[in-house]
Parts: sequence; structure tokens; C-alpha cells
Amino acid sequence: MPSPKNRPSSRDIKRRQADLPNRSTTEPPSGEDDSVIGKMFWRSLGLIAAMVLIGSAIYLATRPGKSQFVEKKTQTALPQQRKAATVEIPQIPFTDITSEAGIDYTHYDGKQGERLLPETMGGGSGFFDYDNDSDQDILFVNSCDWPWSKRDDSKPSPTMRLYQNDGTGHFKDVTQEAGLGLSFYGMGAAFGDYDNDGWVDVFITAVGTNHLFRNDRGKFVEVTESAGVAGVANQWSCPAMWFDYDRDGKLDLIVGNYVAWTREIDLSLASTLVGLERAYGQPTNFDGVHMYLYHNQGGGKFQEVGKQAGLHVVNPATGVPEAKSLGIAILDANHDGWMDVCVANDTVRNYLFVNKKDGTFEDQGVTMGVALTRDGQATGAMGIDCANFRNDDCCGIVIGNFANEQSSLYLSDGLKPSFTDVAPTTGFGPQTRIKLTFGTLFADLDLDGRLDILCSNGHLEPEIQKVFPTQQYEQSSQLFWNAGKKQPTQFVALSADKTGADFQKPLVGRSATVADIDSDGDLDVLLVANGGKARLLRNDQKLGNHWLRIRLKDKANTGAIGATIEMDLGDGQKMMRTISTTRSYLSQTELIATFGLGDREPKELTVRWPDGSEQKVPIDKLDQVMTVEQSL
Repeated sequence: MPSPKNRPSSRDIKRRQADLPNRSTTEPPSGEDDSVIGKMFWRSLGLIAAMVLIGSAIYLATRPGKSQFVEKKTQTALPQQRKAATVEIPQIPFTDITSEAGIDYTHYDGKQGERLLPETMGGGSGFFDYDNDSDQDILFVNSCDWPWSKRDDSKPSPTMRLYQNDGTGHFKDVTQEAGLGLSFYGMGAAFGDYDNDGWVDVFITAVGTNHLFRNDRGKFVEVTESAGVAGVANQWSCPAMWFDYDRDGKLDLIVGNYVAWTREIDLSLASTLVGLERAYGQPTNFDGVHMYLYHNQGGGKFQEVGKQAGLHVVNPATGVPEAKSLGIAILDANHDGWMDVCVANDTVRNYLFVNKKDGTFEDQGVTMGVALTRDGQATGAMGIDCANFRNDDCCGIVIGNFANEQSSLYLSDGLKPSFTDVAPTTGFGPQTRIKLTFGTLFADLDLDGRLDILCSNGHLEPEIQKVFPTQQYEQSSQLFWNAGKKQPTQFVALSADKTGADFQKPLVGRSATVADIDSDGDLDVLLVANGGKARLLRNDQKLGNHWLRIRLKDKANTGAIGATIEMDLGDGQKMMRTISTTRSYLSQTELIATFGLGDREPKELTVRWPDGSEQKVPIDKLDQVMTVEQSL
């Protein structure tokens, strides 16, 4: 249809009509009336005869008879073929065992009415074996009252909470005896054995000074100042990750800072939600902050080398730091055997720092296709995870985004260092648009050999539904079951009848992580709510699939962080797992790698150790935890 400005006027229409011949009034030339009428008569008879013949043919072709029923049988074969291509969606029920397991933890956010941005972001947690008894313990990172707040001195100050697993999935609060009963405005954690003594150490990010605790055989000693990793006292750090970026056998530490926040700046913003009621400020109102990279010097000392290593990215228009980091993950994006770093930034482009093998990195997020959306927009990116979710050479990156934005699912083109966001085409993206996703990670929760996607959701504003009826403050978590790359819809959002009502119960979701807490082979789920109670969900799937869990022991980097385990399944398929505890949002997972096998029975696996060496390992038995030590 022409646009209004291109539409013809009534005068133009009349002019064009006047130029057309008026067949009802035009007279034939003199002397030709009878001949013309005769020709028209015989042509009319011919036309009538032709119509009778066509009608008879249609009747004969469509009358009831044997040939018609044969044709119907041929047509009904199409729906049968489509049905054969579908897959059965499994039951993966989860049961809330938080109280039964002995966990009584509520995250404290310090809210007292001023609506300060950090109050919306906390809620970190993680699984790790702090006491070396081969089961998974839990650490919750807590926040506290602000220094200027009115405090009730009769109540103890909120602290971190450490829960010890007895090996059966029952937990005991051991915070005080372990030396972690400290109170500060914490965000997230990073677990790693930085001194290679065989005991996992703990780094905690915070609004203000960060904290490093050395694990002294199950007792934690703060060594922040002597190690040189406190950061800047007025900074706000969120994600952190241990990894050996220069392959010297010692774990280094990367820390993402969020925004240049102060109470004064926050209160000066005229942020409103309903009428004159104050709302939480947006990250676009704050400057970005450079990331930290702490190089492990040995002897418990670190040197901050972020600028020299190429991690300082500035806004070309303003010259100020650009990063607003909420998620960090490692992957080998260009398949050169060295770990690269992907960073999820909130409202600015994401980074993909490619390891140049000389102690420096180069951001190739734009050229590789993970910096922005398909239409060139930055997203409100939160949590992140990386994995080969198609069981082939393609790298995958999942990023949880803000409400009314699809979460991102980037997929590489095989071994080529280029990515495309396949969230819309795999079925994952459309189902995430309404949710505000913080924690997100890959995990094979039904042990069928395909990595599923877990999402923890929750909004920032308690009154958001007053403005946007489709939004809720508390939101249900989501489990996207991986149906396989050959299916038209690879990721299927499971409903409550598949996951159980406990999994779908709404919360203000932040941290989301997984581990096998009860040694039955499948992965259980831990969810933390901002300002609310934590939930421990036991995986009660009974599908009978085989599994294999791998624990690696490196000669230098004792946890083998950055190692890759590959299992050849035949038919061009292979499963891969990269050892990293930092995944999701402010979360840490267990170090053990879980392989769901379905009905497969692989006989061998390959370990690519962090130093680049490879080791073939035979598989003698399935359905077990298998420890692999690096050979000389």
C-alpha cells in the first residue's frame, strides 16, 4: 500500500479513469454490428461447452470411490513421520530438602528504605570440599548493614555461612569454628588452591575491600593484605575467578568490578517507579570500572597486572573505563589450547579476551560476535557459563539478561573463532524474554549426555508489577532440557509437571549452582534469593542413565582448573568438560566434572592438562567417581 504522501489525489483518480475506454458506451464501427454479434454468440456457446466438460471432469475425479480412499491413506503418512521425529520429554523432579538437610540461611541485603543499587545484587554461594573429605560443602556469601544505617545491637551482625556436608547430604553450620564468621558487604566467591598445598582457599568480593582466606587444613586465615588482593576500598567487586592464565603452575586471580558507585551518587539520581516513590538506580547512570588481574608471584604474593595484560578497556567517546562486569567464565574460544576469558557486562558490550600466550590478552568480543545482540545492542548481562552443549567442536556461551531481553546463547562455527546468537532459533531465547535472569549455567540434570540450561530469575523492584503487569518481583526458575541438536527445538522449557512444584516456586533468584551432595551421581541444585531464604533442591530423577564423575589432580595446579576432559562417543560426537568452579552469577560449582552417559559405554577419555600436556585414560567402570592424576 502506498504511503499517505504517495497516495494519488481524487483529481488524479478521475483523470486516470477518464483515460480508460468506456466499454459500455463505445460503439463499433459502422457496418460491423451483425458480424460482431454473431462472433460473440458462437464464442459464448463454446465457452459454455468447455465449462460443462471441465465440471464433468472435476466430478469424476472427486466422486466417492476406491482411488479416493487410496489418496487419503497417502496423505495420512505425513503426521506419522513428524511424530517419529519427536523425542520424549523426561521427568526430572526436584525436591526442596533445605530444612531436612539442616540448612537455615537467609541472605541479608541491608535494605532500610534508601534503595541503594548494591542491595539488589548480592546473594553469592558455592559448593567446594573445604575439609578434603570428598563431599561437597556449601558457603553462602552474606551482606550486612550499611555503616550509616540504624542497627539493632541486640542482634548479631550477618556473616558468611559455611555448612559442612556429612557425606549423605546433611549439613552442619561450622562458620565460627572454621574462621569465617566475619561481617562485610559481600557479593560472590571464588574457590581455588592458590598456594598448591592441597587445600582449597576462598576469595570473597565485596562492596569495598575484598577478602582472601587461606585454608589451613580446614581453618581459614585471612591473608588479604599480605597477599595484595584487597583492591580499592571504594570499589564494588562482583565476579571473581581463579585460573592459570600464563601456565606457570600457579593460580592467578581475575576480579570483575561493577560500577563506580557511592551512596552520594546513588541518592542524587532522580529514579522513580510509581509516582514519587524512589526506585533503584540504573547502571547506565554510573561510570564503568576496570577489572583486576592478580598475577600469582608465589610465596603467597600477588601483583595486579590488569592494565599490562590488556584488560583495561575504555569508552572511546569519553575515555572512562567501560566495563560493568557481573559474570566471568573461561573457554578456549579459538581452539589453541590456552584459556580465554569471556566477561558479561551490564548495559555495555561483553568482552572476549583472547589469551595471546605471552601474559597478555586482546578483546575480540566484537570481531567474534559475542559483544552485542544481533541488532547491535548491548544487553543487561548478568550470569554466564561456557560449554560444548552440542557434543561437537562448537563452543557455547550462555548469558542471562535483563527483563524484556532474551537471554543470549552464542554458538561458534565449529573450530572457527566466530559466534552467532542462536537463542531465538534453538527455542531458548523466546522463553526467557519476560524473565530477569541472573544465575545461568549448563548442567546435564537427567544424565542423558546432553547439557541442559538452568536459569535463576528475579527482579530488582518489589513493586515492578504495578508498572509492568507481566513482571513479578519473585519469579520461577527455569530448566531448559536439551533435546539434541538435530531437533527443530533443541531447548525445551520444562513445566512444573516435569520438574516438580518445588523447582518452579518463585523467588528473587540470584546465585544458582550445582553439585552432587548425596553421592548418587546426579546433580542437585542450590538457589539463593536476594534478601530471602536459600533453597537446596535434591535431584530425584529415576531415568536409569549411566554416569561418570571425574576428579582431576594436577602436579602443580592441584585442582586442575583450566583442564579439559574429552570423551569420544563415536558417530562424530564427543563430550567435553572444562574444569572451572566459577560459573553462573556470583556462584561456584564443584570441581568434579559430571558426564551423563545415557546408555553409552565409553572406554576411554582424554585429559588436556592446564600445562598443555595430554593423557589418555581407560574407563574400567561406569557409575562411579573416578580420580585421574597427572602422569609424569
